Amino acid sequence: MTSRTATAAARATVYGYPRQGANRELKKAIEGYWKGRVTADELRATAAELRRTNWRQLAEAGIDEVPAGDFSYYDHVLDTTVMVGAIPDRHRAAVETDALDGYFAMARGTQEVAPLEMTKWFDTNYHYLVPELGPDTVFTADSAKQVAELKEALALGLAARPVLVGPVTYLLLAKPAPGVAAGFDPLTLLDRLLPVYAEVLADLRAAGAEWVQLDEPALVQDRSPAELNAAKRAYRELGGLTDRPKLLLASYFDRLGDAMPLLAKAPVEGLALDFTEVAVANLDALAAVGGLPGKRLVAGVVNGRNIWVNDLEKSLSLLGTLLGLADRVDVAASCSLLHVPIDTAPERDIEPQILRWLSFARQKTTEIVTLAKGLAQGTGTITAELAANRADLASRANSPLTHDPAVRTRAAAVTAADARRSRPYAERAAAQHARLGLPLLPTTTIGSFPQTGELRAARADLRAGRLDTAGYEERVKAEIQEVISFQEKAGLDVLVHGEAERNDMVQYFAEQLTGCLATRHGWVQSYGTRYVRPPVLAGDLSRPEPMTVRWTTYAQSLTARPVKGMLTGPVTMLAWSFVRDDQPLADTARQVALALRDEVNDLEAAGSSVIQVDEPALRETLPLRAADHAAYLAWATEAFRLTTAGVRPDTQIHTHMCYAEFGDIVQAIDDLDADVISLEAARSRMQVAHELAAHGYPREAGPGVYDIHSPRVPSTEETVGLLRTGLRAIPAERLWVNPDCGLKTRAWPETRASLENLVAAARTVRDELPAS
Repeated sequence: MTSRTATAAARATVYGYPRQGANRELKKAIEGYWKGRVTADELRATAAELRRTNWRQLAEAGIDEVPAGDFSYYDHVLDTTVMVGAIPDRHRAAVETDALDGYFAMARGTQEVAPLEMTKWFDTNYHYLVPELGPDTVFTADSAKQVAELKEALALGLAARPVLVGPVTYLLLAKPAPGVAAGFDPLTLLDRLLPVYAEVLADLRAAGAEWVQLDEPALVQDRSPAELNAAKRAYRELGGLTDRPKLLLASYFDRLGDAMPLLAKAPVEGLALDFTEVAVANLDALAAVGGLPGKRLVAGVVNGRNIWVNDLEKSLSLLGTLLGLADRVDVAASCSLLHVPIDTAPERDIEPQILRWLSFARQKTTEIVTLAKGLAQGTGTITAELAANRADLASRANSPLTHDPAVRTRAAAVTAADARRSRPYAERAAAQHARLGLPLLPTTTIGSFPQTGELRAARADLRAGRLDTAGYEERVKAEIQEVISFQEKAGLDVLVHGEAERNDMVQYFAEQLTGCLATRHGWVQSYGTRYVRPPVLAGDLSRPEPMTVRWTTYAQSLTARPVKGMLTGPVTMLAWSFVRDDQPLADTARQVALALRDEVNDLEAAGSSVIQVDEPALRETLPLRAADHAAYLAWATEAFRLTTAGVRPDTQIHTHMCYAEFGDIVQAIDDLDADVISLEAARSRMQVAHELAAHGYPREAGPGVYDIHSPRVPSTEETVGLLRTGLRAIPAERLWVNPDCGLKTRAWPETRASLENLVAAARTVRDELPAS
């Protein structure tokens, strides 16, 4: 198949690995530390053991070069902030007093000090802590973490490659610090930052690093000539250093485009590129610049973001083509395996043949090793693996799970009229105001309330057979009663039932749709210690029966105030699941939208006057290249409207979005045609309110005034300040008052206090308004 000299150096590697441990040991240790049940030394020991376990598993699977430094207590971008000394002034004293507590204060905040802003890592569901920089920022190198973890791996006798967020991506992900004049560009700090990276690289070389990987995923986005020139200058300087390891420059999540020539010609020893479906254009682009003569190419041919088995023969063919473009071709996943669960082996509830369609982190490492062996030694050495792979791919392609004629017929019959409300917004708003009778600045929450330990224990007892269904449902009813009672006493205007019955805002629905698979152990990090189990959308999707009507109706029976029906929207169902890769996303979105449309209509028929369809992932799923935006937003907004357009004019449709850069999609938010939208805004000090105003957004909006991703309780005065800021952008008759997001991860004491302050703030500002 290939020549011996061309393939002798082919090796297997990965860029990163899931951090949490097989049983989420890291989550439990960190949360135990926060609660004072685990000491700092015990936390560090747990983390060290998890790193050793990961490296040994990778080495035993046949991975030739393991990553180091990708492990994190909370977030790898926050780790980079520590590495370069860019500690915000408000956190500096805490970090200097106790580095670990100061680290967590930057991530979560304290009662006195706000945390760093959090947003999505490119188009994934992973959240990173946004660096805050200004013209006075002074960078200082602190490579202690990176050096220590490298030495741990080397002590195990492993070839280890430190992985760092690259300097250009770090600056492009940053925002101006609070108080910095508008228009400040963090990229102007590049010349100040590069000497710090040079010092870190020298430290890693001294510690034994042969290679260091610098991740620059920001370069797969559309970049200005000035930004591309900054990248060129950065790697000309870093590549020209004499006291450094070999540099592997990595980019992933999409095609490189205009950045390909400058990275290919950069004075570094290697390039790591994504060659999965979304980035397959990298192949032609690499060939067009003459390849990488004399350099190492790490080819990401195994999808690091989805969970379907790799087509080994297709990947081998691609790898064979790449052999002529570089001095050495190694095999890898397309990105860090942080984005997939650890192992399919513990899954007992998925039919064994279907389970063979799935590939989690451990299975992906096996695929990578198999491909490297086939590339280096010829396909004759992996005959059995290729045969098994062909059988698995055929099983999936021919399964009745993936083809439901009734679902496909209904989806094909959808017309444009099905995705339009029967009346324009102005008429709907008048009808809704008459029906609901809400005050100015109406107060509400986003949906979920704290999931108590007792509630989680009841759910576990139900699964284990220690509690029958009737007993569990009584527990859920009691929780709903408490949530409704609290909201009435607190004075909220539009209530929610609290979602006590839901294990997760996506998984709960997926488990009730045909064509979906649920895992028991498929945990993936969303942020910090927050882990989710994304469902697997394996086949054609439909809703056999109502999913939420019973619990919403019960909650409404307990109060005269409106109770929102709560659903997760079609785009978010896709974004927070592992989606099928054998049909266009638009087709899957339409199937989900039709299933949810049935639920919306049933909620309305049962008496719901307010129905919220959450789409927090609308921005997150936006393609990284502008050329791909229009097509995506067309089907994404259509899917939302298809879900919601069947209701009466006087039924108020809400949607919700959080932790993304909304300014990029304001027109799409408008195109959803929701009556009310609530958005994350507390950490960004109401930035989105001004973005909506600048667009001329004509509907009602609730920019969040309570940051629920922090344990701190915002005071009434602080919330009043945010509301006054919001009113400078959105008129009172269209402004809602609500938290940033759902309250599932918060504890009851802080939730009660925060919502009471929120209601008090709304009343204070309401009293300040001129009489109508």
